[in-house]
Amino acid sequence: MLDLLRIITIISLYRLGTNIRLGKLVFFVAKIYELILIPFRRKKHSVNRLVNCLYDLGPIYVKFGQTLSTRPDIIGDELADSLRGLQDSLPPFDFSEVRRIIETSFNTKLEEIFLEFDEVSIAAASISQVHKAILHNGDKVAVKILRPEVHTLYCRDIKLLYSLAKLSQYVMKDISRLKLLEIVKSFEDTMYQELDFMLEAASASEIRDNAKNDRNVIIPKVYWDFTSADILITEWIDGISIYDKRALEGAGLDLIDISSKIALIFFNQAYRDGVFHADLHPGNVMVCKDGRIGLVDFGIIGRLPEKDRLAVAEILYAFIKRDYIRVAQIHIDAGYVPMDTDLGLFAQSCRAIGEPIVGMSAQDISVGKLLTQLFKMTKTFGMETQPQLLMIQKTTIVVEGIGRRLNSKMNLWKLAEPWIKKWALKNISPEAKILRFVKKVIREWVKQVG
Repeated sequence: MLDLLRIITIISLYRLGTNIRLGKLVFFVAKIYELILIPFRRKKHSVNRLVNCLYDLGPIYVKFGQTLSTRPDIIGDELADSLRGLQDSLPPFDFSEVRRIIETSFNTKLEEIFLEFDEVSIAAASISQVHKAILHNGDKVAVKILRPEVHTLYCRDIKLLYSLAKLSQYVMKDISRLKLLEIVKSFEDTMYQELDFMLEAASASEIRDNAKNDRNVIIPKVYWDFTSADILITEWIDGISIYDKRALEGAGLDLIDISSKIALIFFNQAYRDGVFHADLHPGNVMVCKDGRIGLVDFGIIGRLPEKDRLAVAEILYAFIKRDYIRVAQIHIDAGYVPMDTDLGLFAQSCRAIGEPIVGMSAQDISVGKLLTQLFKMTKTFGMETQPQLLMIQKTTIVVEGIGRRLNSKMNLWKLAEPWIKKWALKNISPEAKILRFVKKVIREWVKQVG
């Protein structure tokens, strides 16, 4: 109860009771608090109030705000846009704590592991901070250390988020479709991975293995001997942030080529491998001097199961071919909309979304907008929230945004078209479907006889 009052108090200090679609009970209490706390209100610009409120609530709420930024249907377009600007940053914790954590984890002196260790962190986030160091073998490495006490804060706040989600089901209308409990569960799973660096190391290793034949990307090597649940040591990657257009130009790098590479890397990870980097903020994507793109920090990854991977890619392929009946049929076959959906009416709605993209060369329409419009439209046809698709939508928008910062004329749709057509021949052609069916039958048979 004290934690709930703390949240309501902070919400009220930022005068957010009327902006957020709070449950009726919480809204009522928040409005009373707003009246009581008028002298103490935070005088921030209205656009930034929610962002500043989440910062005050604590690191877990910053993370949750980042998750909610992908759900404008819950909090509205304006607030969702504000939340996309959340930067997961905090002042660094003291180096004495860094030393204590490292020496306790490995039961040895810091100097016995590192030849050099920069005491000033290069990045400090709500969950961890990163230092540059050199191992005794001369390898340059990035050392990521979990913040002290973050587990305690997380356990407290995740329980409260579950309680609020359950409460919302009783006090808010039309809430079952949104699957708030599933959204919190998805957030819990993401945080579970972020708070265990052994899991993050495994994700980095998996994506590195998947990309071993990809020439345009660098995934850092994990130093397993010096990695634990609260410490992660990986290969150091030198480069320029992909968001720093001026520095990239100064280094003589081809911005158009880079914008194409980041799109191709995303397509390969999401639709070829089904595992993709889902936290592409400025500190996590770098361009090396040879033009390759380095990805770091795999605390948040997205997974797209084969069923959804095939469905989403086939939907995009059908849009490219302007086969809107097929787009509608895929939604029904995948269970995204009810089986009794009017196929013709649904296809007509898909045409209204697709024609401005496929039928015209307008470069201000994006794949990210296509997915956003598609999700909004399918809501009217009874599509329930698909938590497994939220991250792919968000990451598509981010990748497109990165590309257009580098090349204002970049059209992700045009970049995706040849890649998806090539992918379709391999994965959704009649021959591919038959082969996949045969493999499935064999797997089921092996299970039965085994």
